[in-house]
Amino acid sequence: MHNEFTAVIEKDGPWSISYCPEIPGANGQGRTKAECLESLREAVRLILEDRREQALRGVPADATKDIIAIPVKKVSGTFFAKKGS
Repeated sequence: MHNEFTAVIEKDGPWSISYCPEIPGANGQGRTKAECLESLREAVRLILEDRREQALRGVPADATKDIIAIPVKKVSGTFFAKKGS
């Protein structure tokens, strides 16, 4: 399964700090952009895995489960505009 999410990255001294606006609580950090993004990927993966497990706990054993795919239009350009832009 492939999902795409927005990664917002900010510099804080020598650190890069990131978050994913679509997934509350998903944050990453690293000394490089690559480390920061990998940290964020892992946070998103863990959060989504936990949410799926929690959501399926109440499903009856005899219920039918299937996977659906939702096509998403790719947005190009800047996601956030800076003030004064």
